[in-house]
Amino acid sequence: MSFSAASLRAVLAAHLPAGATGLAVALSGGADSASLLAATIAAAAMDAAAAGGATFRGLEVRAVHVDHGLQSAAAAFRDSCAALCADFGVPLTVIPAVVETPPGASLEAAARDARYAALAAELKPGECLLTAHHSEDQAETLLLQALRGAGLKGLSAMPHCRPLGRGWHVRPVLEVPRRELLAFGARWCGACAPDPMNEDLRFDRSYLRRQVWPLIETRWPGSAAALSRTARHAADAQELLDRAAAADVIRLRDGDALSVPGLRALGPGERINVLRFWLCDAGFEPPPAARLTEALRQMLDAEADHLPAIAWGDHALRRYRQRVFMTQAGPPCLEGTRLWSVGADSRVDLGPGLGTLRWLAQNGGIDAQRLPATVIVRRRGGGEALRPATQAKTQTVQHLCQSHGVLPWMRDALPLVFAGDALIAVADLWVDARWCSSSTGPGLAIRWEQAPIIV
Repeated sequence: MSFSAASLRAVLAAHLPAGATGLAVALSGGADSASLLAATIAAAAMDAAAAGGATFRGLEVRAVHVDHGLQSAAAAFRDSCAALCADFGVPLTVIPAVVETPPGASLEAAARDARYAALAAELKPGECLLTAHHSEDQAETLLLQALRGAGLKGLSAMPHCRPLGRGWHVRPVLEVPRRELLAFGARWCGACAPDPMNEDLRFDRSYLRRQVWPLIETRWPGSAAALSRTARHAADAQELLDRAAAADVIRLRDGDALSVPGLRALGPGERINVLRFWLCDAGFEPPPAARLTEALRQMLDAEADHLPAIAWGDHALRRYRQRVFMTQAGPPCLEGTRLWSVGADSRVDLGPGLGTLRWLAQNGGIDAQRLPATVIVRRRGGGEALRPATQAKTQTVQHLCQSHGVLPWMRDALPLVFAGDALIAVADLWVDARWCSSSTGPGLAIRWEQAPIIV
């Protein structure tokens, strides 16, 4: 048996992020996670005893258990975790999780999403969640991704380390055979109850594990290690693609968007790679490959006066004036009418994602003496106009938005400020010169704080 506390200590030393503040072992109640907890405690004790060679000395080890409440065995798992942690003298946190399964969705996937959402919320800043995914889990993930037609990123399977919540998710036994992990745990842990969901052949992973994997292992011994190597090769290749895409994104970035002419200058594969990386880097989940290809086609081929928008889920790609933007599917819109008291530092909240308007004292600003005690804030209705400078002509808000490149999908988010029926300002973008005081006289200015991107 090659797996040991010393080997785990070496892996943790290699994969723990700099600045890690603690270790939280995900404990399911099964044998895999119990073995990882035992090994982590032993590795931490070995590390603390090291003279000058400690790699994660002082990091607190605790256990976390997610209670989905999906099966009758949930209470037994919870009790088993509590007993194990009591034996080891390790703190245990039990986290309840509500699993919501929309019609047609997979219970397996919904439970996984709920579990990781609960764990992400539980992690302390810089804390590392350790899970007991082993080499067979990695091989199964690769096969399932291949059967779903995944690309290179999917075939990379599970990474050793990834950001999660305020901390990190680390898989320190990803290259360890399950038999070695369990052999280590058998010396430290008692018998663990099997999870009935792992035996349910309705779930893809259970079917693969029980019906398919034994045949693969019989015909090709050591398959888990070989498939894990394949996943590493795919991950290495994906890293090279990400580096190339990152360099292209820097070159093509135009403010908060990407340059359409710059995208056109790339090859088809490079365009997709850049667009997918750009979305992922911003925290957006890219659409399926076919949807992403169609989005790119529309971004590049639409007529100059068209405003293509391709939505998927809660997100959308939009093009405007030779730039591609990533946005929410439903852009923010200023709803209703607000009354705003006039006076220095007075504020009015514009609603989710739209920030606030604030009055500031400013010489030469809006003549406060001409303003009513309360002004009205609402979105445009059409036809509104103002004079943006003393020598300028009166212009419509629509014309001002077009001439200054205000994003079309953000124009209904603009807060228009009225004194009675008279438009005096559009946020802090334009003020009607007819309402301004002399250059030396006291006045007020409008500041749009925490404003969304509008140009």
